[in-house]
Amino acid sequence: MVDILVRNVDEDIARRLKEKAKAKGASVNETAREAISAYVKPSKEEVWAAADAIRKKIGNVTGD
Repeated sequence: MVDILVRNVDEDIARRLKEKAKAKGASVNETAREAISAYVKPSKEEVWAAADAIRKKIGNVTGD
């Protein structure tokens, strides 16, 4: 795992993050990790582009 330090977070953003964490019964770190994961999750377009690249690489598949 990698540690990431985020500096200069707006006080309102930090307060809202703490509120969300508390409402879920989770830590601020866990809530921040979830938010970062959701932000960097590949879009549908990216997933389909990767699938298309694989299809192009392996060519046509025939049979059952």
